[in-house]
Amino acid sequence: MTRTSWFRSAEHVVDALGAAGYLADEVAATTVFLADALGKPVLVEGPAGVGKTELAKAIARAAGAELIRLQCYEGLDEARALYEWNYKKQLLRIQAAGEQSWDATQDDIFSESFLLERPLLSAIRREGPTVLLIDEVDKTDVEVEGLLLEVLGDFQVTVPELGTITAVQRPLVVLTSNAARELSEALKRRCLYLHLGYPGPQREREILLSHVPEIGERLAEQVVDAVARLRQLELRKAPSIAESVDWARTLIALELDTLDEDAIMQTLGAVLKHVSDQDRARRELVTSR
Repeated sequence: MTRTSWFRSAEHVVDALGAAGYLADEVAATTVFLADALGKPVLVEGPAGVGKTELAKAIARAAGAELIRLQCYEGLDEARALYEWNYKKQLLRIQAAGEQSWDATQDDIFSESFLLERPLLSAIRREGPTVLLIDEVDKTDVEVEGLLLEVLGDFQVTVPELGTITAVQRPLVVLTSNAARELSEALKRRCLYLHLGYPGPQREREILLSHVPEIGERLAEQVVDAVARLRQLELRKAPSIAESVDWARTLIALELDTLDEDAIMQTLGAVLKHVSDQDRARRELVTSR
């Protein structure tokens, strides 16, 4: 199994991700560099909307790699994560076989042409550079963690009817978690760990100017200040970085050049998606300005 490194240093990661549209800080860049150099998965944990999934996408863009995504959810099982057989196609083949011997038919229906690859198997079988994103792993059951331990340990999968399939090109693996539940220590041991929180004002301003260059310094600072104050409130869902960018784009679309009370009242729906959060923000953000 080969593993060709994509990045020469943490500084190279910063530049490469920046060119791919992602502003990484020193800690994130160093973690990505080590994950690449050591061939270890990286577990990225933090609240929703801080750029965990986008980091994996940016790594793939920066490296010219294919992104394969396993979206986790409650009830995800091995068949949906790894592989399953095309039962409808198998049934049609059995019916078409007629009086043909079962041994010959069985060998046929459990061949490659009847195999449905799911994300984990697809990532293992790819020969080109690959980023495997296991997104929101904290939403899965503990049993799925056991499957991940097996796959991430040796990067091989045994399909009883076909034998053991071993990765030719080891993918770079990014797991994300919103910390909805505690992950097993066994899974954490196999990973480098990166916590992403909400960025500081300077970093968020840089992100806004990068994604919405037409916003201008003054309006960007107003948006960053307002978002920071919103995050201090007891909201059902604090605004994410993506929603900060959406708010900035909304203001530009409305040709607003200042975030005054009227602008906030008009555009709060771009950044807060629960009516109770909007009501609280109007009481505590608008009236306190």
